[in-house]
Amino acid sequence: MIKEYPNLKRELSVLEFQLSRCEGIDYDTVISSLTFSKPEGERVQTSGVSDVTARAALAYRKVADRMSDEWLSYLAGQYGQIKEELDFFEHAVRGLSGKLPEIVWDMAVERFTWEELMMKYHISHTMVAKYRKKAIKELDVLYEERDRQTESFILR
Repeated sequence: MIKEYPNLKRELSVLEFQLSRCEGIDYDTVISSLTFSKPEGERVQTSGVSDVTARAALAYRKVADRMSDEWLSYLAGQYGQIKEELDFFEHAVRGLSGKLPEIVWDMAVERFTWEELMMKYHISHTMVAKYRKKAIKELDVLYEERDRQTESFILR
């Protein structure tokens, strides 16, 4: 998750943008193009819009509505999943022991290089590696606990 964090934040940002701009499919334009109320060629149409064309337009509207709803639902679902993962990761990082929360936050969220971490915390390259390894072990325990709780809920 430490490596995936920036990609998930970027993906969340894109989903937020898409959700904020989600207007669905503009079916009014398509429906009006399907309902030929003007005569074509030299033939004169006196009955207005045919029943077949009107039914096709209404069927299209229902399909367009369903597709728009499915798209919005998909975007919202993706957003919810990624947001939940990021929130849990940030919560887990804050719950680490000792100096680990600060170091891992700088490593994963702030994207510090190991050299920057060494300078900021006045530690060696080896200590950065040890802190990282310890953080991964602690995070594994927290993720396993979350998985156990989820499994317990599902199997009850």
